[in-house]
Amino acid sequence: MDLRFTPEQVAFRDEVRTWLAENIPDEPLPSMDTSEGFEAHREWERVLFDARWSVVNWPEAYGGREVGLVEWLLFEEEYYASGAPGRVNTNGITLLGPTLFAFGTQDQRDRFLPGMASGDEIWAQGWSEPDSGSDLASIATKAVRDGDHFVLNGQKTWCSRGAWADWLFCLVRTDPGSERHRGLSYLLVPADSPGLERRTVGRLDGEPAFAELFFDGCRVHEANLLGREGQGWSVAMATTSSERGLNLRAPGRFLAAAARLADLYRRVSAEHDVDPGVLDQVVRAWTAADAYRWQTYAAAARLQAGGDLGASASMMKVFWSELDVELHATALRLLGSHGELVADDAVDGGSWMSGYLFALAGPIYAGTNEIQRNIIAERVLGLPRK
Repeated sequence: MDLRFTPEQVAFRDEVRTWLAENIPDEPLPSMDTSEGFEAHREWERVLFDARWSVVNWPEAYGGREVGLVEWLLFEEEYYASGAPGRVNTNGITLLGPTLFAFGTQDQRDRFLPGMASGDEIWAQGWSEPDSGSDLASIATKAVRDGDHFVLNGQKTWCSRGAWADWLFCLVRTDPGSERHRGLSYLLVPADSPGLERRTVGRLDGEPAFAELFFDGCRVHEANLLGREGQGWSVAMATTSSERGLNLRAPGRFLAAAARLADLYRRVSAEHDVDPGVLDQVVRAWTAADAYRWQTYAAAARLQAGGDLGASASMMKVFWSELDVELHATALRLLGSHGELVADDAVDGGSWMSGYLFALAGPIYAGTNEIQRNIIAERVLGLPRK
């Protein structure tokens, strides 16, 4: 694989860097996990969309620039390095968007992709259930046919962006006699549908980041069925490949965190003595972030050559989720008791502790790392199932 960037890719990266430097907000936006911050981030999505930076690798017809995966990865690196606001519609543009391109009808693409790219419609993920966890095949929420509608009954939990999202994508059981992977369907549900109740769920830091969803006779038109009825597992696996692989957690996120960690070490060590072992941890974290970067570029090259991620998406997910925890844990070791503070006047605004609390969820969401290691053992190493 040629690891050098082309002149065109370098020019693209420089254009991204210049635009971000001139346009990112002067002050940080409120947390997107509050109602005020959610809307502020929606407005930022519109700014990105108007400048055609929202979905750079999408077709121009949907607001993109039709660039390749390498350019998209370069965009992500510059985006995180600039300190630009988080993307409130990550569930839509990085998870559902690619799934719509793969399985959606032309009418569905035309209906949903423009609003997704602009932030006019923010998406939540409605998969996990109270008794299912990472065992997605055991979901129990039912959707029964009634003419040209499906009638939904059941419950979803831990729905990211679910408190204020406009739409959600759900996996439901449309064949009541089916078990496991069979008889599932993938539905796109308006969040304001009659028969759908949302209840916020607080995060460790107290913000209402998630929602529980309760379906009680909620009617969804068949036009919102993504893929064929009963094909839900195949459609969902396309989404999980995006979720576990390079789409949800591009390396730019961790490269920026590693750079911030190195800067933190320089600042702290300039003021007082630091345990020499912490420097080794900082170096290892920075090296791991860089290794993930090049592993992701290798995966992008494989995809552009016609390959697929396959089980490597599970390896990527285990790596980036544990890297995120270690990056933030190293910062807290460096800060000592000061790292426990989350007030505005704390070191770096308390972002290391809040980031650590969020990172702890990484080995759980997108399929627990225990499940991912089973996939790696079976599909990569060829080990027998227990």
